[in-house]
Amino acid sequence: MTVLHLFWMPILLSAVFVFIASTIIHMALPWWHKNDYGKLPREAEVLDALRPFAIPPGDYMAPQAADMADMRTPEFKEKANKGPIVVMTVFPNGTLFAMGKSLSLWFLYLLVVSLLTGYVACHAIPEWLGYKKVAHIVGVASFLGYAPALWQMSIWYRRSWCTTARSTVDGLIYAGITALTFGWLWPR
Repeated sequence: MTVLHLFWMPILLSAVFVFIASTIIHMALPWWHKNDYGKLPREAEVLDALRPFAIPPGDYMAPQAADMADMRTPEFKEKANKGPIVVMTVFPNGTLFAMGKSLSLWFLYLLVVSLLTGYVACHAIPEWLGYKKVAHIVGVASFLGYAPALWQMSIWYRRSWCTTARSTVDGLIYAGITALTFGWLWPR
């Protein structure tokens, strides 16, 4: 039987504190993530060229092979060599700055990371352990929820390693806040 219900306060508060920290990072320090996405050269022309295709919202890669055999054909190799090779996400029109849903999902994600961190903590840490040990284990567990999964985007989809590094620093900050919150509210 788990005692996770005893940790509702650090779970909730760490999610709230991380939400506030992420807001500060993105609103008060706009330069920090300013270069995460580059501006397309001749953006208006590229968008005008894409618009007639009415591409539905989703994730796309081009050129796209039908299967592994197709990737080995001279035609596919020519397309790849000719370029450009593109990985893109298409949003529904007019929704780029519709933040309500995204912020709600972000907070839900923060709650899930805190909940999973609390689960690990309540099974890995005896109540009598001190603040430093609690903060250490909680910090590592929550960091795993906030940062390393982002590295896959740089490994497989060539997302800028600088963007990934900045997001990893964000994850370290969020993990530190989570660790401090759990350490502060850990049962004594």
